[in-house]
Amino acid sequence: MAVIAPFEALRPSAQFASQVASRPYDVLNREEAKTEAQGNPYSFLHITRSEIDLPEDVDIHSPEVYTKAKENLDAFLSRDVLFRENKACYYIYQLVMPAPAGSDGEGRSQTGLVAASSLDDYENDIIKKHEFTRPEKEQDRINHISTTGAQTGNVFLAYRSLEAIDTLISDWKTGRSPIYDFVAGDDIQHSIWIVNDDETISKITGLFAAHIPYTYIADGHHRAASAAKVRKNLGSAAHNSADYFLTTLFPSNQLYIMDYNRAVKDLNGLKNDSFMALVAAQFEIEAAGTKIVSPKQLHELGMFIAGKWYKLTAKQGTFSQDPIGVLDVTILSNNILDKILGIADQRTDKRIDFVGGIRGLGELEKRVNSGEMAVAFSLYPVSIDQLFDIADSGNVMPPKSTWFEPKLRDGLLTHTIFKA
Repeated sequence: MAVIAPFEALRPSAQFASQVASRPYDVLNREEAKTEAQGNPYSFLHITRSEIDLPEDVDIHSPEVYTKAKENLDAFLSRDVLFRENKACYYIYQLVMPAPAGSDGEGRSQTGLVAASSLDDYENDIIKKHEFTRPEKEQDRINHISTTGAQTGNVFLAYRSLEAIDTLISDWKTGRSPIYDFVAGDDIQHSIWIVNDDETISKITGLFAAHIPYTYIADGHHRAASAAKVRKNLGSAAHNSADYFLTTLFPSNQLYIMDYNRAVKDLNGLKNDSFMALVAAQFEIEAAGTKIVSPKQLHELGMFIAGKWYKLTAKQGTFSQDPIGVLDVTILSNNILDKILGIADQRTDKRIDFVGGIRGLGELEKRVNSGEMAVAFSLYPVSIDQLFDIADSGNVMPPKSTWFEPKLRDGLLTHTIFKA
């Protein structure tokens, strides 16, 4: 059963919360992070992407970057931008995402519980994974946590919803004011309530221990793996705070997964016509011209190449019905990325990049039309039930198969670890 615990969060003073809160470090590149933090000395990006405060010729993985992150964190504490909670608490985090502009649909809301989750659970597969990790991304966060002593990146966990937990969280919010409540620059409303009542804390811990056999990493495999390796590296010097890592747990009935698309830098030495002929052996191809292809069902993919869109439909025999084989990310991986383009390991191959659905399919066009990429693919999103089934089966998806929205903000709640 799932072991979670309250923790003494490092968090911003209320007047600074909206300025401190930043988008997750791993959805921004260096230039984007620098632009976003410009003019805002309170942005948590000064800690999570501290290279923005160093000369541009400094490598983003150099020791100077992690030392600067520690300096900036200490400065935030000394200036009372951040403070440490005086007791171990849980927190309720609600995100409200408006409907897209011009849409007749409604916005969506999701509410999770911010808690410290057990690294023993992570290592014993009580916390299920569905992706392999990339070594260089792990090492970046290992260095960051080790130097700063802070887990600044929140790991997004999912669990099969339980009415008793839903009710308890809803009841706690009712009639209580959030400690933070603001709308960020992307129009997402972020509201956080503190759960500091000992009896309620005990009830929450007990409900997870009694009724939630597994939790599932929805987003944050690298952050979780890094926390585990930091604990291992500390060895006997690890304080018991290092036995846990920062998580927000969301019930499955509130989650929404977006598409996670691919762009590839070259055609593996092939001319366009030869590449298209090889694709045609695996897929039915329908030309769409300049009309963006947003897949509407499983086994339907979009492809953008040489200024034109094509709808690809997987032929029989190109996929299996097992939990992994049926996924469109697997169909693309097996039949085009590996077989035709020679990309066998998407975790390490520098020729492929991943484009989250929140950026829109126009981003795929932009990347190809600029000449940066040769071809891009749009995918039908994975469902939460598919994610659970794959994790339960012990399999892993191809990397970057799921994109969750809305995203948690970094900096609002941080878990710190200490040496014994």
